[in-house]
Order: sequence, then structure tokens, then C-alpha cells
Amino acid sequence: MSNNQRPRRIILDLAVTLDGFIEGKNGEVDWCIMDSEMGFINFLNQIDTIFYGRKSYDLWGQFTPEIEDNDTEKELWELIHSKEKYVFSKTKKGTANRAIFINDNILEEVNKLKNKPGKDIWLYGGASLITTFINLGVVDEFRLSVHPVILGEGKPLFIDINQRLNLKMVNTRTFSSGVVQLIYHLNGN
Repeated sequence: MSNNQRPRRIILDLAVTLDGFIEGKNGEVDWCIMDSEMGFINFLNQIDTIFYGRKSYDLWGQFTPEIEDNDTEKELWELIHSKEKYVFSKTKKGTANRAIFINDNILEEVNKLKNKPGKDIWLYGGASLITTFINLGVVDEFRLSVHPVILGEGKPLFIDINQRLNLKMVNTRTFSSGVVQLIYHLNGN
């Protein structure tokens, strides 16, 4: 690595409800607001790699928008599918549909990818992969878009975290949709 190149950052970027859920009790995400004002396309241009858990990859890793979806949504998915994809799974192995499966030595594999030249890495999720990455201490940035909805039940964002993390607020943005984006770095990063 050259002197002027920093290691790639792993960025947890996701939508969360005001009461801390990333999905409803039946996996629903219909509460999630996609708003061009939020600059998601800019975020996608900042990354070149996506990390998925197997369940998230099965649901969204090969998602194809409907013909009637708008051009912005089609552009967004085309951009997502242009990225290098790694799927962390205990059961699936090898490569499939442009995804590389990682089954063990997670910390070693993640550090190799972080030190490889390139843009930042999006930690897409799901919840158990997010927990694993937080507990391994490899998440560099938490970019949470808090949506103006309370579900009351569902899949919580943070579960089984085994140590306290002190974070430093680096930015907040409020959008006309009511979404508030919070960006934190680990203290010291």
C-alpha cells in the first residue's frame, strides 16, 4: 500500500425505525423511504464492494426492479449490482452470480479486503452479520438513516453486542421526508 492510500473503510449504512428495528416482524421494509434528497447514489459511488449475510444476499443480492419502477430505482439497482459482492455464510460455498462466499476466517478475510486497493466497503447486513462485524471491531463508520416510524416489534438493529462502543458523531442530516441520517465513527478513527 502506498503512503497516501488509506485502508478502505467498512461502512454500515442502513435504514432503521425510530424504535431501532431494521425490519418488521414479518421481514417487511415497506416503511423505508427512498428519497433522492438523501444522496444514496453518491454513497454507492463511494463504494466498490458490498458485504452480505447469506439471508440478505438471497433476498436482495440479485434483486431486479419491476418494469414499472422508475428510472432512478433502476439506476440504483444497476449501480448496486455493479459492485463486488462477498457473502458470509456457514452453508453456501464458492462463487455464484458474481458473489464470492466466505465461510470461515472472517477477520482475516475482512482485513485482507480492507487493505486491498479500492473504494470503501458497504456492510449491507443482515443483523447477525452486523453483530459479528461489530464484535470483531471492523466497522469503521455507522451511517444510520432513522425513519419516522415506530413498528413496536421486528428485527432489532443491535443484538448480542459483547462490548460497549464509544462513537464520535461526525455528521447529521435532516431530510424533508422526516428521515434523519446520523453518521458516527469509532472514537479514534
